[in-house]
Amino acid sequence: MSKKIYITNDHTAIEMKQAIVKHLQELKYEVIDMGNNDGLSCSYSLNGINLGKAVVEDKGSRGIALCGTGIGISIAANKVQGIRAGLVYETQTAELIRQHNDCNVIATGARLIAVDKAIKLVDVFLKTEFEGGRHAERVGTINEYC
Repeated sequence: MSKKIYITNDHTAIEMKQAIVKHLQELKYEVIDMGNNDGLSCSYSLNGINLGKAVVEDKGSRGIALCGTGIGISIAANKVQGIRAGLVYETQTAELIRQHNDCNVIATGARLIAVDKAIKLVDVFLKTEFEGGRHAERVGTINEYC
């Protein structure tokens, strides 16, 4: 896996994003911040789509998408062919979106979970490998659609 991580957020998730960026930089990841930093209302949908495009273009990279719930930004990112964004609030789902779905983007909600929990979810997501096997055919079907 690449050590390059793209991250984006809307205006609700600035604090969470900043903490995740700092944590990842301490772990020597190259972090590209594509999100909101001024706190003014912005479009989670455009940010999610732009993140998706960046991850698809930079093969092997991963993405982190943050908004109030993580729902809207994950839907937007998933509109980009080649993106598999998984919405998570628990460590088990952060692990399973990698093991079973080979997700290349993790999404979560700044209004719903604490910053320290979000960091744990990102760590699990980045450390977990795709299992392949029976899951590879299913992921292949998703990738071929559109």
